Amino acid sequence: MTTRFIIFSLLLVNVAAFGQVRMARIFSDHVVLQRQQPIPVWGWAKPGETVKATLAGQTQQAKADASGKWMVRFTPLEAGGPHTLAASAKSGNASATDVLIGEVWLCSGQSNMEWTVKQADNFATEKKNANFPQIRHFRVDHELALTPQVELKTGDWKVCSSETVGDFTAVGFFFARELAQKLNIPVGLMHSSWGGSQVEGWISKEGMLSNEELRPTVQNLPTTWQAADSLIDVKLRKQLQVPAKLTAADEQKYLDPSYDFAGWRKNDPMGQWEWKDMRGFTGQGYMTRTVEIPEEMVGTQTTLGLAENDSPNKIYINGKLVSEGPLQGVRKITLPANTWKAGSNRILVKMGGMVDPSWYGLGLKGSPSDLYVADNVQRISLAGGDWRLMPAFAEKHEYKRFMNNVAVSIYNAMIAPLEPMALRGVLWYQGETNAGRSYQYRQSFPLLITDWRQKFGQTMSFYFVQLANYGSNQSSNQGSSWAELREAQTMTLSLPKTGMAVITDIGNPKDIHPTNKQDVGYRLALNALKFDYGQNVNYSSPMFEGMKIEGDKAVVTFKHVANGLVAKDKYNYLKGFEIAGDDKVFYYAQAGIKGNTVIVSHPKVPKPVAVRYAWADSPDEANLFSSDGLPANSFRTDTWPGVTAKAKFE
Repeated sequence: MTTRFIIFSLLLVNVAAFGQVRMARIFSDHVVLQRQQPIPVWGWAKPGETVKATLAGQTQQAKADASGKWMVRFTPLEAGGPHTLAASAKSGNASATDVLIGEVWLCSGQSNMEWTVKQADNFATEKKNANFPQIRHFRVDHELALTPQVELKTGDWKVCSSETVGDFTAVGFFFARELAQKLNIPVGLMHSSWGGSQVEGWISKEGMLSNEELRPTVQNLPTTWQAADSLIDVKLRKQLQVPAKLTAADEQKYLDPSYDFAGWRKNDPMGQWEWKDMRGFTGQGYMTRTVEIPEEMVGTQTTLGLAENDSPNKIYINGKLVSEGPLQGVRKITLPANTWKAGSNRILVKMGGMVDPSWYGLGLKGSPSDLYVADNVQRISLAGGDWRLMPAFAEKHEYKRFMNNVAVSIYNAMIAPLEPMALRGVLWYQGETNAGRSYQYRQSFPLLITDWRQKFGQTMSFYFVQLANYGSNQSSNQGSSWAELREAQTMTLSLPKTGMAVITDIGNPKDIHPTNKQDVGYRLALNALKFDYGQNVNYSSPMFEGMKIEGDKAVVTFKHVANGLVAKDKYNYLKGFEIAGDDKVFYYAQAGIKGNTVIVSHPKVPKPVAVRYAWADSPDEANLFSSDGLPANSFRTDTWPGVTAKAKFE
């Protein structure tokens, strides 16, 4: 057999494989298709080939375009099944079995949407009671792309059972369970989320270009990852105030004991540096700090503990090299007497990414207790955030493909291939990563909703989760980026067919991932049951309606109070309100419920002009609820500049 014949045969095989009829990956076994709407179905065949598709007694046909893509639209169907979805042409056949017609919801956002049922409260019970074969789940794997993709690389539909439910999005599942039980119809969840992602990564390039503030960041988007790395490098250098051209000779100056490290990133060196606002930097880096050594330790042998990093390290004390090379496990470096001087000493460590495991990258493993200086008598801890970190820009380096590195890259890979799937709506849980730019979220979040509706060709419902309580319970005088993000989310309700679940009562001040996802799903479902399915339910938390001043008191009115307002407190004390006069100084206020209003006052504010409620990252004391148990939404009556007013996306 000749080489030419073998090559020709392989070409024929490749052409046949490319041209064989197939449907897009989301149209696979166990798929749920949207009822009561035209149903688009698409796939690929040989260019120019006629494809016939069948579903529930309907037959539609289409001609594949020059790229081989074809699309048909079935006329609306009512809930039911199972059906078989099939496509056929001269080049072959494709089919999906156990197809149900029901309600389809796209679940997206960051880690709190990605949080699975097995990570949520009471998993043992939830698993035991998870026999819901009409609920199906399709998880879109994490992918990034610099241009819009037409197909997913992986993914399939899972039927809900005790064996599968643990990997479902928890918020999505508890939402779907509420719908399935109330409506007795199939529910399909298309789950496309990514922990830590920012909203700008989920918006299309066309969407970003339509916004004056965001347009400059995408006008010259890179088309290769090498170009993307260069762009990220420029941004990180600017962020760290590092010159554009930094040589090895410049970095050698770090050994000078008088070198000023004040501009370096102050942080804890434990853990992966790529997550320490370093934009995914991988390569070599420096960590440094000063340590006060008492005079009695100077003349003794000491041990320097530097946790774990098995890359070739160079360790300097006051500019002098004291250790070089890789060290396995917890590093305990023996230093001879008189290595230290009495008083302030400078430790500088140059290191690379971990060798084992290689995925760990730059940073230290182990326990913070493994960072110390000790002799036989005393031990000085080096743990905590007093270290200064700096990437070695003069050395070869690159950037990991993070979801936050390049705008639109998540949309391109994880949303574009789903278009134009027929949907009832979207569930969205995201915002934590954008809290530093909360004012801009007033533009970027509505932009995402509008963008997706245009891309999917339908004004689907869009219900989102407001940020939970997390972090500190500061006063309005300090300001709160999370409160400002919640305000931006509230403003987004001005868009049609939107709804919001307030969850400031069920978060965890010490954990950004609250595990009570059952109530989150339930509160989202209230919006759907009201607006999409016509049920008579109170769907909304109490919302600020207006304020008027009566003497030294502010009278605040609310809507969506069910049968009235209540204070969740065993003494019936109402908390969480602040009040200020025109000096803009806020005081924790005395507040009381009167009908659908709250009367707010403070002795030091004889002429009130502004009231705020639950205005903190974690407003734990806020306890105003509707009679049916929904927490009142945070709000402010003023428009004074906030702490994130000037922060912009780059």
